[in-house]
Amino acid sequence: MAENRSAKKHGPGVPPEKAKDFKGSMRKLLKYAASYKLSLILIMLLSGAATVLSVIGPKILGNATTELYNGLSAKLAGTGGIDFTRIYEILSWLILLYTASALFSFVESWLTTQISQNLCYKLRKDISEKINRIPLAYYEKRQIGDTLSRITNDVDTLGSSLTQAASQIISSVFTLIGVLVMMLSISPLMTCISLGSLPVSGILIAIVVKLSQKYFVQNQEYLGKIDGQIEETFSGHNIVKAFNRENTERENFGKLNEKLYEAGWKSSFLSGLMHPVMSLVGNLGYLLVAVIGASLAAAGSILIGDIVAFIQYVKKFNQPITQVARISSTIQSMAAASERVFEFLALDEENNNALPSATSADISGQVSFDHVSFGYLKDTPVIHDFSCEVKPGQMVAIVGPTGAGKTTMVKLLMRFYDVDSGSISLDGHNVRDFARSDLRECFGMVLQDTWLFHDTIMENIRYGRLDSTDEEVIAAAKAAYADNFIRALPDGYNMVLNEDASNVSQGQKQLLTIARAILADNKILILDEATSSVDTRTELLIQNAMANLMKGRTSFVIAHRLSTIKGADNILVMKSGDIVEQGTHEELLSANGFYAELYHSQFEDIG
Repeated sequence: MAENRSAKKHGPGVPPEKAKDFKGSMRKLLKYAASYKLSLILIMLLSGAATVLSVIGPKILGNATTELYNGLSAKLAGTGGIDFTRIYEILSWLILLYTASALFSFVESWLTTQISQNLCYKLRKDISEKINRIPLAYYEKRQIGDTLSRITNDVDTLGSSLTQAASQIISSVFTLIGVLVMMLSISPLMTCISLGSLPVSGILIAIVVKLSQKYFVQNQEYLGKIDGQIEETFSGHNIVKAFNRENTERENFGKLNEKLYEAGWKSSFLSGLMHPVMSLVGNLGYLLVAVIGASLAAAGSILIGDIVAFIQYVKKFNQPITQVARISSTIQSMAAASERVFEFLALDEENNNALPSATSADISGQVSFDHVSFGYLKDTPVIHDFSCEVKPGQMVAIVGPTGAGKTTMVKLLMRFYDVDSGSISLDGHNVRDFARSDLRECFGMVLQDTWLFHDTIMENIRYGRLDSTDEEVIAAAKAAYADNFIRALPDGYNMVLNEDASNVSQGQKQLLTIARAILADNKILILDEATSSVDTRTELLIQNAMANLMKGRTSFVIAHRLSTIKGADNILVMKSGDIVEQGTHEELLSANGFYAELYHSQFEDIG
């Protein structure tokens, strides 16, 4: 989605994404990178050494120019000649100097890249581990794209920005100081003249930035809108065609594209003025330096080679100033990215017992709900006063209208959320006495929303028990009545499902998840609308498979189709967070209450 793109390119005049707490974000980043302290110090030393050597270079080259000029003048005057030995000696030192500078820069760049990539690796690892410790409530309130963006875009932005900023800041600072010292050592007057052009450049750049910035903001805004429009149009292409809205969508795209074009060319044109403006001011500065330098050389105040060296220093002096302007936006992006990453790493985690007093080893499947109350929001209860006793091996169906609290009970049972009051017990042990991971080992789940990953059908089923053999996987598929259709597919069990598993039908997806649950062989089963996406014939086959699977196991079945839970040992009828009725199918129909009303209304709808 356009809204989730956090890694954006920043150029002159483009306002970077800013951190809410710049200092705090940078402080956390430096603290996180504290383990690389020695490497960072070494990087500073290497960058400083490389910069100092490169700064000395023009001065030595100026000496060679002076030697050549003096020798040529002496030859023309007939008093001597050019001392090529001396010139070769100076140039040899210059080559050695630049080689050493390049070597130091190479090592510094290698270390910087290593640190930034190690930091990205560590951040991704920490985020990956953090994901498993964050309560389910976080994911139910946030977009998945936002979390993915933090793991990918923000970490990438942080890593690339850190690589650029670390090396450029150090080299820019050393270059500015070194060049300024060398310029002053040659001529304080020419140095003052050169520095006088900086305020002029700064004012002109500020004017250009002010004029272009609003168009860059508009450009990003309309780019996001046009991306969203394209995504919606292509995602719902069938709907667009079905309602003959191609022309409407084309017109909408045309309007947005026109606005994007207007903002785009204006922002690009205005930001493009920076280079010629800076070049003009810089060239005028070079002209003044050449004129004044020539006057000083004629007066014998400086040497000819010093003018050559000074002009090179002026060029070198302008480079870090330009880099600093670019670095500022890079650092802003880095701070914004690190703020989002560290905000995620600082999220509250699920409360895991340090020393759990119960394990899943000897659980038989007895479940007790004792006056359970719970609400997703404070003072807004979803479950008011829920009590129920479930014996081992029983099939318990939970029915009721949407929002009654059926799925919430399952979430509480598996400790995706903790109850506000009351308790839930498993074989007499409060579920809080289990480590969450150990507690969830007791449960097998088949949900209405199927989840399959990009791998073979064999591995998708094996996900239920990773150490299972191929024969066990196939046996589970047969029990779920999935074996026949799997063998009819290209490559059978070795067929690779694509990313959204669209190369199998919705009903076949459900059968695969049921096979996975059969293979897992857990002591308690949770079936949430497990047969809602299959046809009537397949539903009957699955019900038979489920009946065999649920023998000897405690099963919680959440269902809207009441015809699927006639054989339940106990049916809990929920309404507005309370159990309003409970009993067998026949008992509830005889009572002619809310369940009977739900049951008969479904058949009326069918009729």
